[in-house]
Amino acid sequence: MIEIKDIVKAYSGKVVVNIPSLTLLAGEAVGLVGNNGAGKTTLFRMVLDLIRPSKGEVYSKGVNVAQSEDWKEYTGSHLDEAFLIDYLTAEEYFKFIGDLHGLSDGDITERLLPFMDLFNDEVLNQRKYIRDFSKGNQKKIGIAAAALSNPELLVLDEPFANLDPSSQIRLKNLLRNMREQKQMAMFLSSHDLSHVIEVCERIVILEKGQLVQDMQTNENTLRELETYFTV
Repeated sequence: MIEIKDIVKAYSGKVVVNIPSLTLLAGEAVGLVGNNGAGKTTLFRMVLDLIRPSKGEVYSKGVNVAQSEDWKEYTGSHLDEAFLIDYLTAEEYFKFIGDLHGLSDGDITERLLPFMDLFNDEVLNQRKYIRDFSKGNQKKIGIAAAALSNPELLVLDEPFANLDPSSQIRLKNLLRNMREQKQMAMFLSSHDLSHVIEVCERIVILEKGQLVQDMQTNENTLRELETYFTV
């Protein structure tokens, strides 16, 4: 589904991402882990054509994302609160996203049902703008909106950040259910190693912009990652 070929991104001559090859298959969940400054968000921004690589290409279903917008029809993403329209209420924002994808009010209501547990009565019917929500609830709104169209590919940058422990567990279970029920491909980054391992079948480690490991998750993956990041 996603193929990255010889991607390089440099700012003022400093290379921040340099990945010769990386592939994400249809229906596959890949977790991207690494310390701050590893290049995770920069990579996501190139995958979503928010920034252009200095060299190399990103392909979605065989089409260069920089040369077509067709991939946007089957791709959902949330990187940070800048993706939100913060002067809308949550309901207005979901309606706006739904309209973009031709969804009726009934469709939107139905597709938000799996998120009710995650929302925990703190998102809908609050009569306030998105900018007035906590960072955690803004995150929940962004993730729900990204998944509203039932995309074939969901890209999430640090989805567990700013969430309390209960919400993290609910989100982890929700993402796993979405994968199992909808066969949705996912590309996630996270500092929470245990949660991302439980959601993703592959883990990719970035260090200083370079792909240093690409592993299948198993019962030893968490220990291996903890060892890698503490040595």
